[in-house]
Amino acid sequence: HLVESGGGLVQAGGSLRLSCAASGRTFSSYAMGWFRQAPGKEREFVAAISWSGGSTYYADSVKGRFTISRDNAKNTVYLQMNSLKPEDTAVYYCAADLGTIWTMASGKFSYWGQGTRVTVSS
Repeated sequence: HLVESGGGLVQAGGSLRLSCAASGRTFSSYAMGWFRQAPGKEREFVAAISWSGGSTYYADSVKGRFTISRDNAKNTVYLQMNSLKPEDTAVYYCAADLGTIWTMASGKFSYWGQGTRVTVSS
């Protein structure tokens, strides 16, 4: 069970920090990631982090602006989003999988949350 929070309305250039709290099982051995889906568009990969936190992978569109991190003691993964752009507007979903961050980037994941909406105004 994954629950996202932290979404909202922000102006272009602003920042938001998304959180994903896991419950019902321990996700410390899972790769975790974030996906997003904008209105009328397909879901796209945003970022992923390995179970240890030692490896991360980002979509080119967010590289240098977003940072994914995790706290296994709190069973929580974060997405710090800086320099937000209107094209970042989407519903952001947290996901988990026992695979690698690269298989997650290809769209493979076993668990996902309900999403949190991010709106970036110009």
